[in-house]
This record gives sequence, structure tokens and C-alpha cells, in this order.
Amino acid sequence: MQLPNSQEIVDDLAFFDDWEQRYQYIIDLGRSIPGLAEEDKTPDRLVKGCQSSVWMISRIEGGHLKFDVDSDAVIVQGLLALVLAAYNNKTPKQILDFDIDSYFAELDLERHITPTRGNGLRAIVAKIQLLARQSIN
Repeated sequence: MQLPNSQEIVDDLAFFDDWEQRYQYIIDLGRSIPGLAEEDKTPDRLVKGCQSSVWMISRIEGGHLKFDVDSDAVIVQGLLALVLAAYNNKTPKQILDFDIDSYFAELDLERHITPTRGNGLRAIVAKIQLLARQSIN
């Protein structure tokens, strides 16, 4: 299954009446991400600042940044899917121009996840934005 784009996710979440249904949708999105092989889950690929373990591999193909990610927590895997919908297979400029704060506000996400998960989410975003800035320079 291919991930929906960020606007499709915003639209899809708007259909659900409560956050329990939204959490399930987010978890299902996370399950659609292939994840990483165990040998790819190395310490140098861990994203610092996350309570759960999050591994990220990035590469540039045709001027677009691509990410392979995995987590040991199902809800975090779902949050990774939300981030990938915004950033995966985009140019560094598109990544840096994307208003992630508005996206999260539209999802009403940070009000419904723990502060620790919110910090981890911010760490993932910061890592991707740093990779985008580095690939421009």
C-alpha cells in the first residue's frame, strides 16, 4: 500500500468522530510502512530525542530525499507514516518549505499525544529538515 499524501491524511482523519478511531487509522498507516531489516537497525541510524527507538535511513535519488524508517512502537510507526506523507520523496526545498506546524495543527495531533511522543515527533522532523538543509549545501 502506498501512503496517502499529507492532505489526504488530513481529509481522512476528518471523517472519524473520535480519537480512538483516528489512532487506529494512524496505527494502520504505520503498518503500511515496510520497516527495516534487523541488520539495518544500527545505533548510527537511531534518531536521538525519541522515547521509543526510531531508525532512519535517508538517501537522495533524482534530487529527491527518500526515507526508510522503523520504530519499536506501533503508534510511533504511525506517526512516522504521517511525517513520511509530508516529506518522503520530496526535494530538499519542498521539505524545507512545507509548513509542518500547520500540518500537525490540522491533524490536531499534538493535543492528543503525550508530551514525550510530541518531543520525539519533533526530533524526527528536525532530523529530516537537517538532512534537507545539508543536501542543499
